[in-house]
Amino acid sequence: MAYNYLTLVNEVCRRLNEAELTSTTFSTSNGFYSQIKDSINASIRDINQKHFNWQFNHNTDEITLTAGEMRYPLPDEAKYADLDTVRIQRDTSLSLGEGRKLGILSYTEYLSKYIDQEFETDATKGSVPEYVVRSQDGDIIFAPMPDKAYTVEYEFFMFPADLSLHDDVPTIPFRFKHVIVDGAMYHAYMFRDNLESASIALRKFDDGVKQMRTLLVNENIYARAV
Repeated sequence: MAYNYLTLVNEVCRRLNEAELTSTTFSTSNGFYSQIKDSINASIRDINQKHFNWQFNHNTDEITLTAGEMRYPLPDEAKYADLDTVRIQRDTSLSLGEGRKLGILSYTEYLSKYIDQEFETDATKGSVPEYVVRSQDGDIIFAPMPDKAYTVEYEFFMFPADLSLHDDVPTIPFRFKHVIVDGAMYHAYMFRDNLESASIALRKFDDGVKQMRTLLVNENIYARAV
């Protein structure tokens, strides 16, 4: 069976003894079906808020730097960029014979050492960036000022978009489908004012999230004699 928005909604429908939707009727369904759809997205948001950097929300991005420009915005879906992963790719056409990892500067250090370059209009006075900085408005800054169109790669964790189309697939892996459904059941029961069933569904959901953390987050650290 496919794993997508439609199959998640229909699993909730079956538990609530409601007729199932099809790919044809999905977009036009309303009433309580709209609530079920909302409950699926609410459950996914709840899971994503339970842990800051779930591995299934990991992504990478590339920025092609512009000579003379130091500040660059992150993608809209980026929750958190790991500055410790920022690296410049090797590009022999730019006389950059090897890739290199950038160091991290605090914003205060950047202001002390490189702020004047923000007002520099001559890009030839730049060089290969050595540091990356997180600005106070969420942008990332490269210093010194780049003098060429270097390609930078970095890793980040996403805010996944809500599911919308019937065949949209969550970033949460299939093996945790039951956790999404349990969370959706909680929201659906709350909509129906069935507090007892909502409480049971919430306990199952919380237990499922704890199991996700055990499998995906917790690390076993071993000590051995040398």
